[in-house]
Amino acid sequence: MHRLFVAIRPPLAIRARLLDLMEGVAGARWQDDEQLHITLRFIGEVDGHQAEDVAAALAGVRQPPFEIALNALGKFGSRGRVNTLWAGVAPREPLAALHRKIDHALVRTGLEPERRAYLPHITLARFGREAGGLDGFMARHAGLASPPFTISGFGLYESHLTQAGAHYELISAYPLRSS
Repeated sequence: MHRLFVAIRPPLAIRARLLDLMEGVAGARWQDDEQLHITLRFIGEVDGHQAEDVAAALAGVRQPPFEIALNALGKFGSRGRVNTLWAGVAPREPLAALHRKIDHALVRTGLEPERRAYLPHITLARFGREAGGLDGFMARHAGLASPPFTISGFGLYESHLTQAGAHYELISAYPLRSS
C-alpha cells in the first residue's frame, strides 16, 4: 500500500524563512525542510494499481502558473487545545482552483471527493498534550509576509511513517501549464 498526497513545495528562500521562525515554543514538534509543503489533496492509502491511476490522472490537470505569498500565521485545534501551527498563503483562490481540479481528477480514478473545506497553509509545528503557550510566538511573528513567489508545478508524494516522523518521497512532478 502507498500513503499518498498531492502538494506544492515552496521555493528554498520561503522554506528558509519559515525554518528561521521555528523556535521558542515549548513542546513544539517543528517540521524540517523536507516536510514544508502546501497540501493540495490528501489521498491516503491506495494499492499499486490505484497509485498508477492517480499519477496518470494528475498528468491531465491544467492550470497556468500563478503567484502567492506568505501572509499570516494560524493554528488548528480541537477541544480548546492547539495541535497545529501554520503559515498561511494568499491569494487563496488559485490554490483552491488547483485543489478542485485535482480533486475532480482523483474522483475519476474512483477516490471519494474531498469533504473538508480547503484552507491552503504550510504546517510549521505539531503539538501533543504538553504544548507551551503560543501567544508570544504569534505576537513576535504577527506580521509574517513574503514577497510573491511563483507556483509552477505540484507533485505526488508518498508519505513513509517512521519512528522519527514522516518522510516524504516525490513520486511524480507535474508542471503547471495552460490548457
